[in-house]
Amino acid sequence: MKEVLLVILCYFIGAIPFSYILSAILGKVDIRSQGSGNVGATNVLRTVGVKVALLSFLGDLGKGALCALIGLYFGGELLAAFCALAAVIGHCYTVFLRFRGGKGVATTGGVILVLMPSVFLILLTTFIVVAVFTRYVSLASICVAAMFPIAALIMGESLSYVIMSLCAAIIVIYGHRENISRFRNGTESRITDKVSKDLQ
Repeated sequence: MKEVLLVILCYFIGAIPFSYILSAILGKVDIRSQGSGNVGATNVLRTVGVKVALLSFLGDLGKGALCALIGLYFGGELLAAFCALAAVIGHCYTVFLRFRGGKGVATTGGVILVLMPSVFLILLTTFIVVAVFTRYVSLASICVAAMFPIAALIMGESLSYVIMSLCAAIIVIYGHRENISRFRNGTESRITDKVSKDLQ
């Protein structure tokens, strides 16, 4: 029962919509009605600005890391895997916004940072390279999601973590299904010149 309650707790932690909250407080906008309508840091970056996006990203990263730590502390690797996955699901399907959340990239990143730091470095490097050279955040996100279970397997992570990484990758890639459609149509948005300048 304790483990079940912890997994449920991690779902609710993951469900905290930092992008929505920070955009409303600091940007005075409902992020769901801006840009792509996605409740995630990338949409905040494009529509509200770098500072709010960075805070949103850190919030999403932090909740994934916290849930992974909760699982590790109270039960070890298996519980950590369940708690981590619950956080990702909570972010993507948040009860606080009628189950319309983000795409899970930053929250998954926080999970990886705590549970698989060597895998985190590999995926972070890949993300940066793809994003910089293509200027597509969505493509970088899809690439690292696809690489996640492969990297976990290659780096010799536990079976619990490998299975969790596969499930998280499926959730993240599924969350990018509209981006994939836009890639096929040639209408996917790049990082704008304005954002690029703000990041420099």
